[in-house]
Parts: sequence; structure tokens; C-alpha cells
Amino acid sequence: MTTETAYQHPLMRAYWARLDTRFPQVEAVFEDVMAEALAVLTRDGLDAYLDAARVVGKLGRGVEPMLAFLEEWPSVAQTVGEAALPATLALVQRMQKSPNGRAITPFLQTLAPVARRLHAAGQMQYYFDIALDLMARTTGSIHGHHTTFPSPGLPDFFAQAPALLGQLTLAGLKNWVEYGIRNHGRHPERQKDYFDLHSADSRAVLQRERHGTLLADVERKLDLYLRGLWQDHDHLVPYSTAFDELRKPVPYYDTLGIRLPDVYDDAGEVSGLDRYRAALAHIVGHRRWSEAQVADNWSPFQRLAVEFFEDCRVDTLLIREYPGLRRIFLALHPKPDESACDAETTSCLRHRMAMLSRALLDPDHGYADADLLDYAARFHAEMAEGESSTKAIAALALAYVAKTRRQSDQLARIHFADTVVDYRDDNRQLWKFIESGDEEEAFDEKRRIEQGEAIHGLPPRHYPEWDYDSQTYRPDWVSVYEALHAGGDAAEIDRLLAKHGALAKRLKKMLDLLKPQDKVRIRYQEEGSELDLDVALRSLIDFRSGATPDPRINLRHRTDGRDIAVMLLLDLSESLNDTAAGSDQTILELSREAVSLLAWSVEQLGDAFAIAGFRSNTRHDVRYLHIKGYGERWNDDVKARLAAMEAGWSTRMGAAMRHAAHYLSARRADKKLMLVLTDGRPSDVDAPDERLLIEDARQAVKELDRDGIFTYCISLDPKADDYVADVFGRQYAVVDHVARLPERLPQLFIALTK
Repeated sequence: MTTETAYQHPLMRAYWARLDTRFPQVEAVFEDVMAEALAVLTRDGLDAYLDAARVVGKLGRGVEPMLAFLEEWPSVAQTVGEAALPATLALVQRMQKSPNGRAITPFLQTLAPVARRLHAAGQMQYYFDIALDLMARTTGSIHGHHTTFPSPGLPDFFAQAPALLGQLTLAGLKNWVEYGIRNHGRHPERQKDYFDLHSADSRAVLQRERHGTLLADVERKLDLYLRGLWQDHDHLVPYSTAFDELRKPVPYYDTLGIRLPDVYDDAGEVSGLDRYRAALAHIVGHRRWSEAQVADNWSPFQRLAVEFFEDCRVDTLLIREYPGLRRIFLALHPKPDESACDAETTSCLRHRMAMLSRALLDPDHGYADADLLDYAARFHAEMAEGESSTKAIAALALAYVAKTRRQSDQLARIHFADTVVDYRDDNRQLWKFIESGDEEEAFDEKRRIEQGEAIHGLPPRHYPEWDYDSQTYRPDWVSVYEALHAGGDAAEIDRLLAKHGALAKRLKKMLDLLKPQDKVRIRYQEEGSELDLDVALRSLIDFRSGATPDPRINLRHRTDGRDIAVMLLLDLSESLNDTAAGSDQTILELSREAVSLLAWSVEQLGDAFAIAGFRSNTRHDVRYLHIKGYGERWNDDVKARLAAMEAGWSTRMGAAMRHAAHYLSARRADKKLMLVLTDGRPSDVDAPDERLLIEDARQAVKELDRDGIFTYCISLDPKADDYVADVFGRQYAVVDHVARLPERLPQLFIALTK
């Protein structure tokens, strides 16, 4: 297949030419991955994406790194921004130029789940720095001159990174890596076991470094908290406090989102989650009530005072709206000792402001300073009149500065103890500047691909796969591409149903017994199954009398007694083209007949059902084909797709089941049933270990069971007893005589749904 015949769209031909590769595996999925890239990348980002993919494809590492990059990068760019690409490519090239080239593939394969845990380009750069440090310190050399031996633990570190970042902050990850380098740097086998989480000390250090509440784990709760309580919403972006030794960053917000620490430890009686809530509430208060002030002519002392007073105004207004916040604010606000700062030798500026801030929020502060009490009274008097304003509070703060200024405030030695209110943001939004160069930075979004330029297609969905050896998931391991199955001759299905007319009559008697009797009439329908005589007569009278008749003259029935949603998932692998034992038909032809009878049966019962097929060609290319959707009736369009069913490739069952569950779980039904029709064990060409995909399918069945989906397998493999119970437990049936499948399949369905 040449490029000219494969891609009719001129843009797609240009993109393929720019990629400059001959890997057939890439060509098979290129149009699908480009659909996702076109949806999320800017024009410049798309060019950089293709250039980087071309570089990765020419590293001489085979097709895997290129496929991983093409599939993962659009999701990474959407999460952390396109600006992270140069650093990503630089790390790939560093590994390529060292003996660590085999670590490139696991690095790219886990890039998207790592990005989803870290959320920001700055966080990703810290992650890259940790990886570079590990690589530099564990790559072996001869006589200390030339690096010759690859880092034993680097590929395993990349493979485990999503799981590690699910439990650790970047600071904790750095400490965990440092322990492994320090204690196992000279022992390759021990180092590999450590970074693969197999050694006891690896798991012990991991447990030791786990602490606090991770923002990634409570992000959804905080998003609902913002929406529900404050009618506000913004993107939450984490930052790490472990990599800035000179100045610990504090929360803030800008045009790109609200920036919060990646972890909060419990603070006394206040949980980490409540600390996040306090920080968000304070930021929301500023967004709601604060107004930026011109700061060019104000001294640092004056600006500091204005910030403290305005913070207290915002907190006071928040407490008015939700009084329970007072307990959290006071628990997090330090209470400085009034005599802790020596004004003769130390600048007590921050100490005085922290005491005043405490006094403005805490009626029982216990301070005796006259100026503090005076300005606390003025503040409360100002707030008693309403919400006040940033300008009025700034005037009060400037008066306080003028009244309390001391010569010792200029001393280099500053008292910092008990002066940091860590739930408050850095107040950058309070200031605006007239001087050139001090204006707020403008964030202009680059133009995306214009409407009409994009090539239509569904982007891939990425699913994890279970690794039974390490007992962990490989995140975003499988790429599933879905499409509507091509159509054929619908009359062929009608001929098949006529062929099994005698069987259909027997099934009809059984189905009549299963049909619920408690049907509810729904009247006043323009389209329906019966004529509503009362409404029809009334409309006829209106028509003959010259009035506008009511067109809603039909009625239909809704079943109240049977609430079942069914997903029939068909294995369309190459083995279905084999001729069935004892028959002159292929297994595919018999399956088509059986599915046609089953679809007809389910339609008679009125149950919601969908039909889909799947096949796979490595983990990079799992095809999921829609044959019938829940919103479609059993009509000629569906029959045409069923008539055109073709078999090919392999059977990556776990990924297909997870994707089918994505649709089935969205249905509102009392019972959800997934029927899997297959003729062999789960397998694929890139999985030489035959247990790997069997264990993954078994894990998928457990996941579906946890989500309330009952899974049942109908196997056409006479040897299925050797493995099918491992996957489905007792929820399976083996049809030894495939020729009887058209009869057995509807009967099994009826038995399962009684």
C-alpha cells in the first residue's frame, strides 16, 4: 500500500511524508493517532510532534519507541503543555548517546500516565532531572573514563514511575531513588530488584517516604468543592516544594490555573484535604473581593502590610459565608509569642504583622500591644459596615505602617519564627505596575488547526494492562481504535433467519414466556407500535371541522418488569476463518448465523443490547468495531454490518472487554450482561508469554464484576477447559459442536436472563 493510495486527504499525505518512516505498524495506525494530535495540538505543536516522531523513529531502536511516542505525546501535551517536548526529546537523545538506549521505550511508554500525575511542565522537568541523575550515577564505565555498561535499574525505574508517583511526591521519589543509588549503585542485580520494587528495602523505603495527602488523589474532590461551595472553577496545577532550596513556593493563581503544593501533610487536627480546602477558599476570596492596586510608589513594608490586612479582610468575609472555616483558619494560623522578638537586635516587622493578623481573626488573641488593639478595633469597625474594599483596607494598612514604623525594621536580621500563614497565596494578584516591563504577563493561546483542516477520525483510547509477574498495571499500555463496521448485504441476514425458521418458532415460544406482562402504555406519540383510537378519532373530528388535528395519534409500550442491558462482544480473530469440525461452514459463518438469531431474540424481548467485534495486531493496534449500538433498532443497517463481518489478526481480549465496559457501564439498567463469544485463548503476536493476556483478561473480568457487570464467555474452542475457567471462573460455556452454535447461543442467553 503506497502513501498515495493510502491517504486521500492532501494534509494526511503531507504529514505522512514528513514523518518519513517505512514501519508498516506505524502506517496501520497513523491516521488514527493523527486524529488525536489534530484535536489537541497547535499548528507549531503538530510540526514539532511530527519532527520529534521522525527523530525517534530513526534511533535504530525498532518500531516500539516511535509507536509509543506517537500514541502518548498528544495526551502529554494536553496535560503539561507542548513546551515540554524539547526536554523530553533531549532526555531521549541523552539516553541514545549513552549505553542506556533500551530505556527509551519504557520511558516513552509511561510518559502520559506520569504527566497526568504531575500536571505541569515544571514538575515534569524535576522528574527528568531525577531520571538523569539516576542514569549518570549508575551507568558503568571502564577505568572511570568511558561509559560502557548501561544503568541496570533505569528501565525498571521508568516502568514503575506511574505507580511510584501514585504514592509519592517528587520529593519522596527523589529520596527513594537516592537510597537505591547509594546502597545498590555497585550491585547490578540488587539495583534492578530495587528499582523494580521486588526487594524488601525498596518497598520499605517506599512506605517510609509515603506521607500526606497528594493533590492528584483529591483533585476531583477539590474541583467539586470549588464548584459546589464557591461557584468557581479553575485548573489545579501542582508544584513541588522539594526542589527550591532558596525560597519555598507558596500557593498562587494566574491565567493558567491555581497552583497548589503537590502534597499537604496533616497539621495537628487539620487534615491535608482541609488544608487544600482552606488554601482554595482563600484564593477564591481574593478572586471575588480583591482589586489590584498600583504599587509603584509603595515601599516593601507598605506592600507587606496591605497584603496582611487584605488577607484578613478576605478571611473575615469567607468566615461570614461559612463560619466553620474559622476553626480551620485559626488552626493553621500561627500565634506568635508577643515577647519572642528582640526589637533591639532584630527586625520585628514580620513578627508584628503576624500578631496583628492573628488578632484580626481571633477574638481571644490575648495580645496587649496598644497599637495592635487600636488597629484591630478600626479593622472590625470597617468590616462591620459591609464588605469594605481593597482600597479602604489599604488605607488602613498604610496608616498602621506610619504609626508603628521603627528604626530596627531596617536591620538585616529578621525574625521569621511563627510568621508564615501557609494557606494564604503570595498575593501577586494584588498588584499592578505602571513601569514598563512590570505588567502582568499575557498568555495568548496559539491558533489551533482551523475547522476544515482537521482530518476526521476517532482518537485512540488508552487502557492499562495487567502484568501478572509484577502484580501491577502497565498504564496506558494498549491503544484501542474504534470505528463503525463496514456494511454489506442486509438481505443475507434475512436469508439466514429464514434458514433457521423452525428454530426461530421454538425460540418464539420460549421468548413469549419471558416477555414481561407489566407493560405501560405511552400515549400521544407521533410514531409508535399501535394506533391510539381515542386520539385518532378526536384528530379526525378536528380535521373535518377545519381545526388543526393533533398528529400524535399513536401509542407505544414501555416494559417496566425487565431491565437488562446486554453487550455482545465478538472475537473476530483470524482463527474464525477455519472450517468448523463436522461442518462445511467456517466458524465465522456459523457465528454470524448465531449472532443474527440472538439479535432477533433480544429484539423480541425488548432488551437494550449492543454488538461489537474486536481484533488486535500488537498492543498498539486493537480494533473495536461497532456493529449495533444501544440506540439502534435491529434494522437493515445493523444487518448489513453483521453480513460484512470479517476475521483477522489476534485476540487481545482484556482491552476489548474494558472498552466494551466503557459503553455498558453507562447504561441505566438493573442487570448488565456482557457476553463474550470467542474461539480461542487471549493472545497476540507481541505477547510470547501465553499466560500474560490470560491473566490480563482475568483481571478485566474482576474489574467488570466490581463495576456491576456480569461477564459470561461462550467458547467455541474444544480445548477451552484448560484456560477459560482461569479467566471467567464458572461463568462460561463451551460449545463443542460449533455447528449447533445458532441453536445454543440464543438458548444460553435466555437461560442467563430469566
